[in-house]
Amino acid sequence: MSLRENRAAEKPATVTRGDDNDLADLFARNQAWAKSKTLVDPSFFSRLVGQQRPSYFWIGCSDSRVPATEIVNLDPGEMFVHRNVANLAVENDPNFAAALQFAIEALHVQHIIVVGHYGCGGIQAAMAPATPDAIGNWLAPVRAVHHAHPCNAAPDQADANALCERNVVAQVGALAANRLVRTAWAAQADLTLHGWVYAISDGLLRAVCEPVHRDGRGVPPPDGTGRAR
Repeated sequence: MSLRENRAAEKPATVTRGDDNDLADLFARNQAWAKSKTLVDPSFFSRLVGQQRPSYFWIGCSDSRVPATEIVNLDPGEMFVHRNVANLAVENDPNFAAALQFAIEALHVQHIIVVGHYGCGGIQAAMAPATPDAIGNWLAPVRAVHHAHPCNAAPDQADANALCERNVVAQVGALAANRLVRTAWAAQADLTLHGWVYAISDGLLRAVCEPVHRDGRGVPPPDGTGRAR
């Protein structure tokens, strides 16, 4: 399934597309959610206004089935999140660079976690011939990982899952070489890099490479072939 087909196939279970009723439903859901939070914890939102001190920076895929804080059962404010197609850590992308800088320099996060997921449309698209469009250009780093150690030309799920894992490892390696991360480590920042994969089929996370520390321990090879755990 292509990335576009994958996105088109995703529909909220209880929201009907096609008119303004689905937008009204989102407002109703928001009101119900806010009420439920304050019933359990009346000071929940007042605390959020005054603080954002997350220990974690999550770099995940934009896929609607992979909600970062829900997966790890955290409340808003406990995790800083950046998401893009195929969870890439591209140093020269201004959006990603700004999020990474804010996470390191303003929030002083202690853990940066790259999280891929099985069944990723971006991964599957990177295994197909390149397309001359925004998606094709964006997925160039994943395609490079695939070409370094190719899976089948017509990807089955096992091949796509293997590339998903290698892409996560490659992005952790890219972070270890990132100027902002290296500067933080040089200043003795308590910062560790992690690579995880999420399985939509059972809701569980697993690590696919060793944590990378500021002393250089655990840095994976640039082609994403780090040993899976």
